[in-house]
Amino acid sequence: MRPGEGPALAWSWAYIFSILAAYYVLRPIRDQMGVAGGIENLPWLFTGTLAGMLALNVPFAWLVKTLPRARFVPLTYRFFAANILVFAAALYVAGPEGNIWIGRAFFIWLSIFNLFVVSVFWATIVDVFSAEQGKRLFAFIAAGATLGAIAGSATTAILARDAPTWALLLGAAVLLEVAVFSMRGLAQMSDRLREAPHTGDAPAAGAIGGSAFAGITRTLRSPYLLNISLFLLLFSITSTFLYFEQAGIAKRSFSDRGPQTAFFASVDLLVNILTLGVQFFLTGRIVRRIGLGPTLALLPAASILGFAALAVSPTIAAIVVFQVLRRAGNFAIARPIREVLFTVVPREDRYKAKNFIDTVVYRVGDQLGAWSFAGIAALGLGSTAVAVTAVPLSVAWLLNGLWLGRRQLERQMHQDRIAQNQDPTGRV
Repeated sequence: MRPGEGPALAWSWAYIFSILAAYYVLRPIRDQMGVAGGIENLPWLFTGTLAGMLALNVPFAWLVKTLPRARFVPLTYRFFAANILVFAAALYVAGPEGNIWIGRAFFIWLSIFNLFVVSVFWATIVDVFSAEQGKRLFAFIAAGATLGAIAGSATTAILARDAPTWALLLGAAVLLEVAVFSMRGLAQMSDRLREAPHTGDAPAAGAIGGSAFAGITRTLRSPYLLNISLFLLLFSITSTFLYFEQAGIAKRSFSDRGPQTAFFASVDLLVNILTLGVQFFLTGRIVRRIGLGPTLALLPAASILGFAALAVSPTIAAIVVFQVLRRAGNFAIARPIREVLFTVVPREDRYKAKNFIDTVVYRVGDQLGAWSFAGIAALGLGSTAVAVTAVPLSVAWLLNGLWLGRRQLERQMHQDRIAQNQDPTGRV
């Protein structure tokens, strides 16, 4: 941390802490509802999630185009908070039969919610901090997310057996309002923190403008953004394989709703404790020592080894350990370092293209993973076949990460040269 960065980091921590605490209060509830609705129906729930992502992406891009950041970000969070209140009321009045259908709707909704709110957070962060700051600070900022996740999952793990589900949902809605307050505190500091080279972007306080479809069109026209999309797509496909295996374990091991929810919350808690240690003590040192590209390649490399091990010995213990280590590696290393990739794109892309990639592209990967898993199961093949399929995907993912690291460095050096040739008025 350097002089002047402390207050911005504190606001960033409060912002992401409250978002992740809200999500991890809700996540075990979603996982339990997904199991209760039938594991065989999970691919259809993932399809509904993708449809919801597509339906929300263009309206969100229109908000970004029309309103300044200080307005469209709070509107986004309060829209989701209102949704939470509706679900809480529905669960309060519904009977057992109704809970199944509410659970399916909630599963789809939360799968949309978590990507949208976290994507908007990181879009704000890359709009406030520079690429150089990102390499130093993004893992530290992500530690605030981990603390929020620990608080949220621990709360649900403790209360799920006794507290009604609707009461947990009300707590999550309050946390989203805390996120809005923190975002405004961070946004007030953006001008003094980020001195990016002049690229013709709109001022941070103004509306970004452009087209409501720019997130799609600009992504498809840019090899750099397309490769970021590929990175996330391959991660999502392989993550879905592991998610389905974990859901099957819970279904076979626990018969009641409370213990299932507590199991999912306990797994989340283990992931987040491990993540926190890596974020504080290792991530920043790793990226400084080996560079951005090799750091991005670490999770694919670990996935190659993990899926190869599962192909040889697809045991329950191996699946759970691999899931914990892989998710921790994503949250601690891959996710914060991947966000650095967006610090060297135009401001419009930080919100529109990034949101499209983080939501729609990610859920396309879910679809591919979910239906591939279902297809493999329909053929009568088991966990070994899933693991064997994931190994070559992880190899392609590793090569993609190395390419992205080189391209990010080239873009950053180009922007630095532009900044050095500018006079105080911004003319080159």
